Amino acid sequence: MNEEEKIKQELIDKFNYLQDKVLVKRARRIFVVVSYDKFMEVFDHAVKKLNISMLSTITGLDEAGNFGLIYHLASDNGIMLNIKTSIPKDDPILQTVTGYFPSAELYEREMADLLGINVKGLPEGNRYPLTDDWPAGQYPLRKDWKSDLTPNPSPDRRGEQSRG
Repeated sequence: MNEEEKIKQELIDKFNYLQDKVLVKRARRIFVVVSYDKFMEVFDHAVKKLNISMLSTITGLDEAGNFGLIYHLASDNGIMLNIKTSIPKDDPILQTVTGYFPSAELYEREMADLLGINVKGLPEGNRYPLTDDWPAGQYPLRKDWKSDLTPNPSPDRRGEQSRG
C-alpha cells in the first residue's frame, strides 16, 4: 500500500464518517470532504498524526448558498492533503487555524476581505488585500457582488477611455 492509500485508510479508520469522502485522485494528491462541524477534528488529526507540516494556501469558493473552503496541506515528502468543507453563506463563520499555522493569517484575511467570512480568533491586524478605506459590506469575490466602485469599461476596442 502506498503512502497516499495509508493516509486515506487512517482517515477512514479514525473517522468512519469519511467513508466515501476521501479520494486519492493521483500520486501525492488526496482530497477529503468533511462537514464543518467535523472539520477541526480532521484538520487537527492531519496536522498532529499524519505528518502534515505545511499549509500551502486556503481556497475560498462562492458556491451559491454556501462558501466552500479548501485547506491545501502538505507533508515533508510532498503529499498534498486537500480538506474541503463548507459554511453557510448567510452566517459565514469559521475558526482560525493560525494556532497550527501562523501563515494562515493572510489567507484568512483574504477570506474576510474578499468573501465576507467572519474568522473567529483571527488576531487584530490590517485588512488584506483590500485597503482600509474599502467600503464595508463590499465583498468582490462573491458571485452576487455588484458595485459602482469600478469604472465602466470603455466601448473603445483598445480599452482606452473614450474622449469626448
